Amino acid sequence: MPAILRLTRERYGIELRRGKFEIVIDGRGTASIERGDTVEVPTEPGHHALRIHSGRYSSRELSFDAADGDVISFRCYGANLWPVWLASFVLPNLGIWLKRE
Repeated sequence: MPAILRLTRERYGIELRRGKFEIVIDGRGTASIERGDTVEVPTEPGHHALRIHSGRYSSRELSFDAADGDVISFRCYGANLWPVWLASFVLPNLGIWLKRE
């Protein structure tokens, strides 16, 4: 039985980075997520790396371990503060926030 990666894109304030976000597990695009949605992606047991991106903007990469039947939950949202949004033009990995629940 595979593990499930559950990703929720929060509606947190005014999101300045809009559109679909692509979900990348271990360097491979697996799904996309819209604002306010929750996506569940079946994942093989083992050690994995997760990153969310939209164009040149991305989250930092977070790693996680999955065992059979586990549900691993993360939340993400686009930059919602003007200073962070402006800084993301220079540091693209500030454009999307990703955190584990």
